[in-house]
Amino acid sequence: MIGTAHPLTDCVGVEITSCRPQQLLTPNASADTLQALERYGVVIYRELHISDDDLVAFSRLLGTVVAQSTGEHAYPEIQTITMDPTKTNAMLASYRQGNFHWHIDGATQAVPQKATLLTAREVDPAGGDTEFANTYAAYLALSIDEQREIENLQVLHSFAAAQALANPDATQAERDSWDRVPTRVHPLVWTRGNGRKSLLLGATAQEIIGWPASKGRALLDKLVGWSTQPQFTLRQTWRKGDLVIWDNTGMLHRALHFEPSSIRLLHRTTLAGEEAVA
Repeated sequence: MIGTAHPLTDCVGVEITSCRPQQLLTPNASADTLQALERYGVVIYRELHISDDDLVAFSRLLGTVVAQSTGEHAYPEIQTITMDPTKTNAMLASYRQGNFHWHIDGATQAVPQKATLLTAREVDPAGGDTEFANTYAAYLALSIDEQREIENLQVLHSFAAAQALANPDATQAERDSWDRVPTRVHPLVWTRGNGRKSLLLGATAQEIIGWPASKGRALLDKLVGWSTQPQFTLRQTWRKGDLVIWDNTGMLHRALHFEPSSIRLLHRTTLAGEEAVA
């Protein structure tokens, strides 16, 4: 591993210091990063100060990078993460309010995104930390009876459910636009080809298929509460220049509240998913 690694908790997160961006741009360094990502779920390169050029190059070494242009960058793979509509598309800035709720990215897709890379260009001491919750560990900590109870359940995931949490006072036109995003049914327990299991939860989880709405909502809320207990979570207090990479398929994440006028500004790249939910 390039730099000095410091595991942060018993089940999630490793911080790497004394590393320079150019050191990451090799096949060996990318392989080490992927191994750390599988082991710890969240990899933090502290105060790395990686350029956009190197961010994209490093991302490409880690996997297939998704082009999700927000129109502000030379690279279509880079997204601007801010709620300030003067710094990005106003609609995208509004959607970022959904980041305040626990979620995984791409949960309405057949193959959710593999991982996310997020680097801090500007930080705000008034707010905007990011929290992660390890749903691999949360699933393993359930009792055998609890695991059996949920092993065959299917969940409807929708963009509209997540946005309704973030924007409860939305107009009907806004709600109609959310409903145009296709929904997806996934198993509640995501079993990988290697046998590893995690819980597929979060703000997009609208209902359990075949259950009364109130009963399904109660179980989904209970499991989110279970998965986000302190023993399964990590809080990232951003420093300017930090690069954070997380396993999007097994880590719930959320931003802690900050104002739309905040100077908080991050650049993001996303790795395409490699394994359908099964």
